[in-house]
Order: sequence, then C-alpha cells, then structure tokens
Amino acid sequence: MKEKILLTGCNGQLGSELRKQQASLPNAEWICTDVDELDITDHSAVFRFVEEMGITGIVNCAAYTAVDKAEMNLGLCERLNAVAPAYLASAINKRGGWMIQISTDYVFDGNASVPYTEDMTTCPNSVYGRTKRQGEVAVLDHCPNSVIIRTAWLYSTFGSNFVKTMMRLGNERESLNVVFDQIGSPTYARDLATAIITVIREGIKPGIYHFTNEGVASWYDFTHAIFEMANIKNCALHPIRSKDYPTPAKRPAFSVLDKAKIKQTYDLQIPHWRDSLAECIDKLLEQ
Repeated sequence: MKEKILLTGCNGQLGSELRKQQASLPNAEWICTDVDELDITDHSAVFRFVEEMGITGIVNCAAYTAVDKAEMNLGLCERLNAVAPAYLASAINKRGGWMIQISTDYVFDGNASVPYTEDMTTCPNSVYGRTKRQGEVAVLDHCPNSVIIRTAWLYSTFGSNFVKTMMRLGNERESLNVVFDQIGSPTYARDLATAIITVIREGIKPGIYHFTNEGVASWYDFTHAIFEMANIKNCALHPIRSKDYPTPAKRPAFSVLDKAKIKQTYDLQIPHWRDSLAECIDKLLEQ
C-alpha cells in the first residue's frame, strides 16, 4: 500500500527541498500543504484533513522561526511550535501512523563545551527554544511512533537565510561585523531533506535525533567561507563579540550537535559543511 505523507510548511526551505526529492520515494504520495491549504493550528481542520485524505505519515516542517520576533509574539509562537504539532501528532496517531517533527539546537542553553547528545538536559533560554521543546514533548506524548530531528543553522537556495543575506550584504557594503563567539554547524537543507527521506525509507525508529552537516564554525567563519566561495572581495569582514551585537533573543554560544545516533541508526554519510556550502553557492550564483 502506498504511503500518503502529509508535508506541512512545504514552501519553506526544508519543505521545498523535500518536494524536490519526493520522487526518490516512489511508493509514497506526498500531500504538500502550507498555511493556505491547511491551518495546522486549527484542531478540527487538522483531524478532518488527516482523516479525509487518508494520511499515513506526517513530516512537519511548519514552524514559527523568527527567533527575535518570537520574544514579542509568544501566543503565535506557541500555537505554531507547540500546539499545532500536538494536533498533528494526535491526528496521525489516531490513524496508527507516524510523524517526523523538525526541531532545533535552541532547546539547549549553549553552555556546554562538548557536542550535545540527544539525552543531554534541555534548557532553552528563548521563546523560540522553549516552544520548540514543548513541541518535541507534545509530539512524543501524542504519537509514540515519532521521530524528532533537531537541526541548526539551516540554509538553502530557497527562501530567506543567512547565506543569501551575507551574499547580498557582501555585495552592498564596504564592511561587515559578524559574531565570532557563537559556535555551531551550518546545515544545508538539501542534506537534511535527504536524511528525512532515508528515515522514511528505512522505517521510523522512534526517538530524538540530531542532524547537521559535519564540522563546526562560528558565524564569522561561516561568513568568511561564504565570501570566499562567492568571490566577494570588496567587503571587509570584522569579527565581533555577541555582546557587541545585542538581540532580543539570546542565542546559544555553543550549539554543536552530536550526530552519532542518526548516523549509526540510519547508516548516514553526512557531508562537511564547507562541501555542501560550495554546492549551494554554486546553485545560487547560477540563478
């Protein structure tokens, strides 16, 4: 029997990458939705849609991701990041199906000095991080046959993201200040989409997993690589401390995620962030 997979947030970075790869699961029919097709914060609409469309699995890429704006929009952030995932999980569990929920490194406080494993204590210090953690708990509570994938520093050729912003600013400005004391792992949404396809193909093994590209960087390192690969030479890049660039939401200073679990469970080979960044920038420069 063909899987009928509901993809929410299909017009975002990750949703768009999944749509490009959906043909690699020939035994699945994808039902792609964004807010215009399905309001996932509407309980009755979610249950009706999942039942009437005969959905057997859900990949939830929809989220409130404006980290700084979230500090002033708690209600909307909670509805999208915590309440809606609970509705989706309940609806698919009622049909005996499965769910993949995308989460974030922001569930951690960033005070660690070694990569975060899935079983380390969460301690979000932003509205975005708290609501995403609430979403994780809700999904696992309402649909035990679920996979949570935490990721970080996501970029792609689709939508708005750090890579596109730095390329634009690098071509517009004579100089740019970028923080050097926040450390993480850039993640090409295409690679995450490939991993999600693998999880579906190999079968849901419930629990929390971490996925980013290999390697680590600061935002300054990341920007330096973007400038190098995009051949941006007329913008001077200056490293600054986070305290010199205050934001409404506190960012994790160290949010490197340990990926051993997902690599071992699903036999994944994950590219280094510089290799994937080079591919993405090549595509952006061709557009």
